[in-house]
Amino acid sequence: MTITINGKKNSTYKEPMLVDELISSLNLAETPVLIELNGIALRKSEFPSANIDDGAIIEIIQIAAGG
Repeated sequence: MTITINGKKNSTYKEPMLVDELISSLNLAETPVLIELNGIALRKSEFPSANIDDGAIIEIIQIAAGG
């Protein structure tokens, strides 16, 4: 399947895939992130059940503290 992550098309993923699985595959499981799937912001509690379909557009924002 082909999905777009942060503006870059990527076709290395296989269907079906959940948001949780994508985050793990990107080594972001322990990193606080915000996820937008096809223009809809997801709550962290939705990650394990949110399906990623072919053509999905995903934005991932890593939360960082700073000063």
